[in-house]
Amino acid sequence: MQTRTLGATGRTVSAIGLGTWQLGADWGTVDDADARRVLETSADAGVTLFDTADVYGDGRSEQTIGKFLEGQPGHAITVATKMGRRLAQEPANYTPENFRAWTDRSRRNLGVETLDLVQLHCPPTSVIEDPATYEALDALVEQGAIAAYGVSVETCAQALAAISRPHVSNVQIIVNPFRLKPLDDVLPAAAEAGVAVFARVPLASGLLSGRYTAATTFAADDHRAYNRHGEAFDRGETFSGVDFETGLAAASELAAALPADVPLPAATLAWIAALPGVTSVIPGARTPDQARANADAAALLDGGFDLSGFDTAVRRVYDERLRAQIHPNW
Repeated sequence: MQTRTLGATGRTVSAIGLGTWQLGADWGTVDDADARRVLETSADAGVTLFDTADVYGDGRSEQTIGKFLEGQPGHAITVATKMGRRLAQEPANYTPENFRAWTDRSRRNLGVETLDLVQLHCPPTSVIEDPATYEALDALVEQGAIAAYGVSVETCAQALAAISRPHVSNVQIIVNPFRLKPLDDVLPAAAEAGVAVFARVPLASGLLSGRYTAATTFAADDHRAYNRHGEAFDRGETFSGVDFETGLAAASELAAALPADVPLPAATLAWIAALPGVTSVIPGARTPDQARANADAAALLDGGFDLSGFDTAVRRVYDERLRAQIHPNW
């Protein structure tokens, strides 16, 4: 497993991390035993970045990670959590008092004195652009509540605004073969500024898993059923904002461009991880098998797979099928 430096923190994290939204809620039910096995499998495979949030299962994801790491003395895992969605995403709610309350709750959930990394959870643009936001975050660092902070964003413009702040350690943004706009400006700007980039939603909510068909259905409590048009939150979080049928066709074309022994999700994760400026890719997993397959994709970074050839296919499919509907957004 390759490792990279997490911005100015001095920490190193694995090129393939683990997103843990699935262990909390909004993806159907994952019981406690399966959630723990996902964490165990990932850690055993060399994954050293767990990404979570205080609202995933109303804290369940954080608590599950905290209980797991309690039994792993000397672990080298960085836990990146997020805050800011426990109240309406209105600028008036992003106050120093709420920041402190949210981080205190996450510290209790994770069972730590100091949080490794806290990211604002897709706040409004005005919050990202407000110097007071970073003054409040700097105060939490000075108080020892958090070691570092970053921003998870919806748009490239928001990412660039966060990257311009001097103490931001990372930005988290959707990057995958259906979302290429960050390659234009965000990744180069982050690399120049020494800001880490976490690539989230790398498999486009499973569209790039190669498992779905037009007949696939999702549970009522799965955001892929209830948020396809942005009914609950930004529609770009579900299938990367791509129409389901269009995404199926694009995924099929990408799979056809690969050798028979290279699965589409593994190729996708390796392609993202190889992009200049990407620090870690954070796919989710609901089962140990999925967690193992995600981590195993890192082996494709070490040669034996034509990443440049897949890159050509990705850009062609994006230009022909997706650019017009996706690139002007986010």
